[in-house]
Amino acid sequence: MKIVLLGTAWPYRGGLAVYNERLAHQFQSEGHEVEIYTFTLQYPDFLFPGKTQYSSEPAPTDLTITRRVNSCNPFNWISVGREICRKAPDLLIIKFWLPFMGPCFGTIASLAKRNGKTRVISILDNLIPHESRPGDRPFTWWFCRSVDGFVAMSKSVLDDIDKFKVNVGKPRVFSPHPLYDNFGQPVSRDEGCRYLGLDPACRYFLFFGLIRDYKGLDWLIEAFAAFLRETAADVRLIVAGEFYNDGSKYFELAKQLGVFDSIVWKTEFVPDHEVRYYFAAADLVAQPYKSATQSGVTQIAYHFQRPMLVTRVGGLPEIVPDGKVGYVVDPDPKAIASALIRFVSEHPDFTSGLAAEREKYSWATFTSNLFTLQTP
Repeated sequence: MKIVLLGTAWPYRGGLAVYNERLAHQFQSEGHEVEIYTFTLQYPDFLFPGKTQYSSEPAPTDLTITRRVNSCNPFNWISVGREICRKAPDLLIIKFWLPFMGPCFGTIASLAKRNGKTRVISILDNLIPHESRPGDRPFTWWFCRSVDGFVAMSKSVLDDIDKFKVNVGKPRVFSPHPLYDNFGQPVSRDEGCRYLGLDPACRYFLFFGLIRDYKGLDWLIEAFAAFLRETAADVRLIVAGEFYNDGSKYFELAKQLGVFDSIVWKTEFVPDHEVRYYFAAADLVAQPYKSATQSGVTQIAYHFQRPMLVTRVGGLPEIVPDGKVGYVVDPDPKAIASALIRFVSEHPDFTSGLAAEREKYSWATFTSNLFTLQTP
């Protein structure tokens, strides 16, 4: 088939770009012709909370990436929509994560499908965002009206689809987030510690990814402080990721609780080539989220076969079986602390569980599920 992916890709950075590029590689491996349409302007600078939107990694040499989309310019949306319409792909696939993109993506999609051939499929991170903003609902409605079918990566998002009347009756499929297996081969724990300048004699909990309020880093810091009060274990917490909100409150909390110096603060964006070292060093990956649908961090952990601690919110318990690959706990600092203590005191071996579960999340399974939406 001829497929166009619309969304984030190089030269932009982050999980969305990684996802779209990995999906494009999967389509290519299956014999399809793929082009990614990405942005000339993704976010205006005043709307972007990080330090830069751009990747420091080299451009992929085996993907066709066309920079044409300006998320803020309606005239551009019309031009791009007509251009894709003329190319007449069999599928236009859009990964949707933020209502802000609704007007842009929705307009492009509605024009692209006027050729009577192109079918629009959306892969949904969220339909209802973690952090609400004015315009969320009408922007999302505008996008949804042009979509022919949905892939929901969590059951909670699958349930959200019909909360927009324009979606009622449209085909949809649940297919969990596939493995992030494109961060290189695993390295040894000693190599990971050496690369990061860490003492391999210590054990490490890892909080990984962009730091936003809903991800619960404050809960984890409180839990880690309680853990240190209860145990004599030589354990550090690694916080690896860029702040997308005010980081000073986390520093102050850690100081108030007396654990600031027991935390390894790696609060910069982690480039793709360094990801494997953080997971190599980690004994446990903690995701103390206050709200969630699904998370790419779990799929990185599966790839590197690292046990996880997640809170019982959104779709996280669906992909992290409690007691098999780690712990599922109530969204509460005390429950998180209790699981940390159990992990260090009981020395559980989750190796076989991780190996078995990761087999469920292949990209081939994901594309097979997506193609069930190819025809009405």
